[in-house]
Amino acid sequence: MTANRTLIVFAHGDEASAFADVPHLVTGVGKINAAVSLAQELRGGDVERVVVLGTAGVVGEGAERLSLDTVYQVTGLVQHDFSLPSQTIVPAGDVLLAETATMATGDQFVKDDAQRAHIASLGAQLVDMEGYAYGALCARFDVPLQVFKVPSDFADSSTTDAEWDEIVFAKSRQLRAFWEDRLR
Repeated sequence: MTANRTLIVFAHGDEASAFADVPHLVTGVGKINAAVSLAQELRGGDVERVVVLGTAGVVGEGAERLSLDTVYQVTGLVQHDFSLPSQTIVPAGDVLLAETATMATGDQFVKDDAQRAHIASLGAQLVDMEGYAYGALCARFDVPLQVFKVPSDFADSSTTDAEWDEIVFAKSRQLRAFWEDRLR
């Protein structure tokens, strides 16, 4: 089968709320859900590239702290909850933005200052729960990947699940405007 489509991917349905009229995949939250759902799509062989859109937490401090109002392209992916060394994955898709970041992935919503500091020490500026899985699958299937994230919070002790639930709909609209302007 010939590759011929761009697959737009979100982890959470609320992140995709502004994309109801655009074909997309919602994988579910966490590395396992992300890997299983994306693998099912990629095994068909008709995906030309994967574009991930979603939210992430900011883990940097001071001059390293990213803005909550900017969409960033992820150019490096690391795991923060894996005890053995794991390679950094560099997505194979074209870099379209000057605003880039490295993102750490782990299977928990980060809202702890010590954990955030550990993640930043890995060289990450952002944190999510699926990115590394998307990167590993796209590399295995030899499909270019582009990851675009808009920060939703500072992944610190003031961050709550309820706060994310309130913010994510506005962030989805921001991602839709970005998609219309830069990716469509």
